[in-house]
Order: sequence, then C-alpha cells, then structure tokens
Amino acid sequence: MDGIVPDIAVGTKRVTPQSLFILFGVYGDVQRVKILFNKKENALVQMADGNQAQLAMSHLNGHKLHGKPIRITLSKHQNVQLPREGQEDQGLTKDYGNSPLHRFKKPGSKNFQNIFPPSATLHLSNIPPSVSEEDLKVLFSSNGGVVKGFKFFQKDRKMALIQMGSVEEAVQALIDLHNHDLGENHHLRVSFSKSTI
Repeated sequence: MDGIVPDIAVGTKRVTPQSLFILFGVYGDVQRVKILFNKKENALVQMADGNQAQLAMSHLNGHKLHGKPIRITLSKHQNVQLPREGQEDQGLTKDYGNSPLHRFKKPGSKNFQNIFPPSATLHLSNIPPSVSEEDLKVLFSSNGGVVKGFKFFQKDRKMALIQMGSVEEAVQALIDLHNHDLGENHHLRVSFSKSTI
C-alpha cells in the first residue's frame, strides 16, 4: 500500500480532498488525500503504488485547475498520516482506502487500457436509457463550461463522448460530474478520451 505521495501545488483554496480524489483517481486508486493546513494550496495525494503515482504525475503535471497549473513532485513522505483521535483537521485529510469509486480495484480491468492525458473530450458511461443528449449537454454546461460536441456510441447508448470548450473545462467537468447520480440507480462514469468528435 505504500505508494509514492505526490506533493500537489494546486494554487487555489477551492480544491477539496474529494476533488483531488476524483481527478487523481483517473490514473490510479487514491488511498489518502491531505490538504496542508498552513499551505492550503499544497496537498499530498497517496496512490496505491508508485506506478500509479508516476502515471498521475506524468499526465496531470502542468494542467490547469481553477486557472492555475498543477505542479506535481514526488514527496519525501511515504504515506499520508491521518489526524490523531480528537485532533482538529477541518476536513483537510480524507482516507479513501475502501472507496467504492476506485477505478482499478479489479485486476485486468478495462480501465487500465483506457488511461489518457486530460483532453477536451470526455468519455461518459453508465448512462440510463431515459437520459437524453440534451439532458447531458445541460448537465455539462451547468458549471459554466461550454459543450462543443456530443455523440452517443452507435452500438451502446450507455456510452457517449462529450467535447468541452477546453481541456481545463473538461478537467473541472470530470471532477464535478464523475459519479453524478443520473437516477435509475445509474451513477455517471467520466474519464478522459483520446477520441475527438
């Protein structure tokens, strides 16, 4: 379980442990996240192993979040310490070790073959039949992003591609909408795509 812990300089105070969990979770199973108490623009993200940490670092370093580039370096810490019982933490440290949202818990999962750098085009899956193209366009533009294109997969309407106005908008949409409840017991799955529309 001792993954390398990237130090994440995110340059904004609006980042939460949950948003880092979702973003870094595209590249591996995040175990713990800690936003530093005295330097809230910095965080530690503990991945399941060193390969996942390297993957996250190579794909996310330099990409923008909230208008500022993410700077990722390997940390000298081997794991993120949880606060001691009764210690004030203000919700800055979270343990995700048993999260049901891990994408890579099944060995040989198809998710391993679909890891791509951030792009303006997102791959959506787990879409229920009742949700229309218009519903998804409205959802993805609700956080201020611009939807430039949309296409359901011909053979499988449970999946679609959606193109946002920029890579930064797509990163934010992934953070905001991965695991979004679409009803009928369907939670939207969002990842970056190498395809374009």
